[in-house]
Amino acid sequence: MVTLSPGLLLIADPFLKDPNFSRTVVLLCDHQEKGSLGFVINRLFDQPLNELIPEVLLNNIPVYYGGPVQMDTIHFIHRTPELISGGQEILPGVFWGGQFEDVISALNRGLLDSSQVKFFLGYAGWTEGQLDEEVKEKSWIVSQTGAGLIFDAEEQQIWQQSLRNLGSSFAMMANYPIDPSLN
Repeated sequence: MVTLSPGLLLIADPFLKDPNFSRTVVLLCDHQEKGSLGFVINRLFDQPLNELIPEVLLNNIPVYYGGPVQMDTIHFIHRTPELISGGQEILPGVFWGGQFEDVISALNRGLLDSSQVKFFLGYAGWTEGQLDEEVKEKSWIVSQTGAGLIFDAEEQQIWQQSLRNLGSSFAMMANYPIDPSLN
């Protein structure tokens, strides 16, 4: 059994039918006995940040669908602890959260761009024991990652690339059709 911890990726099994998570990759940010929380890193939301937060002056900052829970909240991960105070390091060089005012200020002053921060509308959440059970049932493939895949990869390629990074036995899964009965 895999030991779940912040910073791991949860790669959706190719045949996972839940429309919220089909062909997604979730960055796990918190995993405790009482529950787990993460963000879908490869599903772009249809509005940029400035349409959701008018204080943001830039109009090209993407927002991602973080998950189906609390779709009225915005969360973020970043690589700039020197600009954003209060974040929690979830893997080397990647921080979850921090002072939202710091983020807005850094964006508006041109000190931050989308290669350093990623925003999410909502989050993926699991109750006590739920994620462990889903991993045991093989709904998720658990993997380690680095900041490059999270911040630099094209969102349409993250799911396939995550599987390929696991080696040849998983790489072929990246080409599985969504519905094998149509093949």
